[in-house]
Amino acid sequence: MDDAESPRFGPSRTDESAPRDGPSLERIESVFRVYETRTEDDQLVYYGDPRIHPERAIRELWPAFRKAGYEPELTTRHGEYVIVAEPISVGIDGIPWTNILLLLATICSTLFVGAFWWYPAIDPIGNPADIVRAWPFSAAVLTVLGVHELGHYVMSRYHQVDASLPYFIPVPTIIGTMGAVIKLKGRMPDRRALFDIGVAGPLAGLAATVAVAIVGLHMPPVIVPEPLVPDGDETAFQLGIPPLLEFLAVALDRPLYGDDPTRNVNPVVIGAWVGMFVTFLNLIPVGQLDGGHILRAMAGDLHETISALVPGALFALAGYLYYVGGYGVQTVFIWVFWGVLAVILASAGAAHPITDDRLGTWRFAVGVVTFGLGLLCFMPVPISIVQ
Repeated sequence: MDDAESPRFGPSRTDESAPRDGPSLERIESVFRVYETRTEDDQLVYYGDPRIHPERAIRELWPAFRKAGYEPELTTRHGEYVIVAEPISVGIDGIPWTNILLLLATICSTLFVGAFWWYPAIDPIGNPADIVRAWPFSAAVLTVLGVHELGHYVMSRYHQVDASLPYFIPVPTIIGTMGAVIKLKGRMPDRRALFDIGVAGPLAGLAATVAVAIVGLHMPPVIVPEPLVPDGDETAFQLGIPPLLEFLAVALDRPLYGDDPTRNVNPVVIGAWVGMFVTFLNLIPVGQLDGGHILRAMAGDLHETISALVPGALFALAGYLYYVGGYGVQTVFIWVFWGVLAVILASAGAAHPITDDRLGTWRFAVGVVTFGLGLLCFMPVPISIVQ
């Protein structure tokens, strides 16, 4: 039995709604033998058999569908291969209520946490309405996180990769949030798009972070009321200082440290600290993190070998701080947590662009500089418990 007479299985269907858009049938037939086509709502559907390996077939057809304005996916229905192509949409459909509600919740959580932790004169429990006075801290945190994610979003739109608006995550940590994320819905066209989308977030967020740091360093310190000044018997936590923040403080002649326990650094500077710490974490070169996208675009398949070393490095750092540095479990837990997360992300793997050509020299250089900036945001001990 030759190829034209191969049997078909599954329920019979009509061909009354054959797609009129999309690539030419001849182009599709070059790698995917089509025996039925139809239109289902706004989707183009092609039933058939791949003439080559299925993954290779969809990779070869992807540019043609993309040019026609569709995002194709090769799947199976009733045991048969089927290409389902959906119209490319990189805009916003309707009012993004989920994004808005999460943003409002994060504003509330950062206001409360800012008032509770970083503005000692405010009593958010006794006078809840006073939390609005913590708005500089909330604005600083939301700015550095929001600009980071908008960098990804803008570059996704530029490369016509469907992406959501940022989803902020309100959690009552010492910064009031677990950050923000965007959801990428389309496949990456090539390494350039993967690199641009990955690098845009850290660079945009870091630019906003530097601006916030400069503003915060010029703002007056926060006065701690005498009854709230910790004495030698109380336990408190201390934030590590990344090299980039230290450099800015020295360059602007605005010292971060002082001998007066009644004067704390302005909370806007804490917002810049958040931006630097988030930048470093996102640039960890593994999986679907920004650093993983950048590394995959720069190193190709070699990224798997490099990513496999990352969890071990994080666990080693935790072990060194615990056994040699003498830090407690609470302090080193963050690197244990990120070591476990790195294992999971490395197992899941990075994104695979449709066209896997080499990255240009200019972008490669930008990637090296970006990782270098990430190292300037690194703190071996981000938070420590002090007596």
